[in-house]
Amino acid sequence: MELYYAFSVIIVLAAVFSYVNVRYVKLPMTIGIMVIAMIVSVGIRLFGGDIFAGLTHRLESLLQGFDFTEILMGAMLNFLLFAGALHINISDLKAFKLPIITYATVSVVLSAIFISLLLYYIAPLVGIEIPYLYCLLFGTLISPTDPIVVLGVLKQAKVPKRIEAKITGESLFNDGVAVVMFAVVHRLATDATFEPSFNAITKLFLLEAGGGIFLGVLLGWIASQMMKAANDYHVSVLLTLAVVMGGFLIAKASHVSAPLAMVIAGLFIGNVGKKESSEENKDYLEKFWAIVDEIMNAILFLFIGFEMLLINNLVGQFLLGAVAIIVCLLGRALAIYIPAKTILRKVSTYSRGSLITMVWGGIRGGVSIALVLSMKSDNFAIKETLLQVTYIVVLFSILVQGLTVGKVASKALYRDEVMARLRRIKMRQQRNR
Repeated sequence: MELYYAFSVIIVLAAVFSYVNVRYVKLPMTIGIMVIAMIVSVGIRLFGGDIFAGLTHRLESLLQGFDFTEILMGAMLNFLLFAGALHINISDLKAFKLPIITYATVSVVLSAIFISLLLYYIAPLVGIEIPYLYCLLFGTLISPTDPIVVLGVLKQAKVPKRIEAKITGESLFNDGVAVVMFAVVHRLATDATFEPSFNAITKLFLLEAGGGIFLGVLLGWIASQMMKAANDYHVSVLLTLAVVMGGFLIAKASHVSAPLAMVIAGLFIGNVGKKESSEENKDYLEKFWAIVDEIMNAILFLFIGFEMLLINNLVGQFLLGAVAIIVCLLGRALAIYIPAKTILRKVSTYSRGSLITMVWGGIRGGVSIALVLSMKSDNFAIKETLLQVTYIVVLFSILVQGLTVGKVASKALYRDEVMARLRRIKMRQQRNR
């Protein structure tokens, strides 16, 4: 019964905050809920102990009772990834398959390396020494773009389709690489007996990523066939719920990537299963998962906002957090620019504006917080430092990058158009001479 009460409180708060946001704050829904939760958290930190001591203690106890890592990585992420993938046209991803694969693999590894090196050498300048393995651990958990935040933000930001497809595809598929990297580096940092080898890492990656993709295809195909045979929206909704919830249990038991399985299953059902269903079936399925998506996003961003209550001395790490923001942006820029000018040069041309948009659109979110909370370390001070810095980077990414990505994209791409026109005029003038 305690779980029911706790969940009821969360839903009530999400509903109230969403109402306040729509009536007064008028930010994008998920970001608005997070901002209101943060304001409430700051208010509780400043005045709660004197005015609402009992209520403050109950709220903190409620949040501490939730395992954010388990809730996000074990439950909510699967629903959100499936819901997001269900509405994506796979032909948009196919058109940019090589860039998406490159950014979801090579760029994640490059970003983790660049961020770790930059942080390792810059952190001492602000008076904080962090061992390199923990810098690398931070690099692995902060490098993947968050599919939940990216999908939510890009729905409302007016980003060109070709760039949106690349950023969306990257965010959907980069979790497999990031989780494997995090697992390996985490064991290196915390287990002195662990000796990584190329074969061991390759096997781990193939099991996690390859197994997740296979499971997703299998679940998507079975569900699609059953939906086609039944052709009833009640059955279709229940089948998709079974894919998400049962698929997670299978993935966990077989040690494969549940996020990748959910993405592939969602893409398969959304592009194959729905095509063979009636219009009524499609309509109910899309509306059901749109509502699930909104509810889960509201709860997730509420959690992110209230996490501020559980993080000690956030202001004390503000300087290192500001440094980490710059480091993460630089690491993201290098990880996007290098493949674009080498591996992808013959496949696609990238203007300056499109590269800027892709860098700024690489938004971090709850996945990074969940990973840092899952760390097991004998050095409590380092874990606390990484948690505080990760939270600061995520807040900046969601609030600043998330709210401005549309404007940054329009300005950067408008500059590209102006420069292209000037080049054409110059070429015409040269020909006329």
